[in-house]
Amino acid sequence: MEIKGDLLRGNTDAIILALLEKNDSYGYEINQKIEENSLGSLVLTEATMYTAFKRLEGLGYIVSYWKEGPHIKRKYYSITKEGKKFLIEYRKSLKLTMETLNKLVGENENGREN
Repeated sequence: MEIKGDLLRGNTDAIILALLEKNDSYGYEINQKIEENSLGSLVLTEATMYTAFKRLEGLGYIVSYWKEGPHIKRKYYSITKEGKKFLIEYRKSLKLTMETLNKLVGENENGREN
């Protein structure tokens, strides 16, 4: 089953920040982790991902830096203190949203989905 795009809109930033909270990373690696962690149900397009990076940098939630690798120089991203604050608030909001949606469209009294 595939995740509906409209359910993910607005969550891309938080997904990226949550991965960067664990460790600094570069675009391709971040997208690989998203695909792996979602069991293949979510893969961001390059345009979506780099638009998110630009937006997150503009908001001060991430910073980028270049790092020399064995064969190539890569642009890495790191979450900032402001990015961590945003992620904390986002998680609180997500929890409330999920609880509310579950009440509205979750299982009915018979244990079946509405």
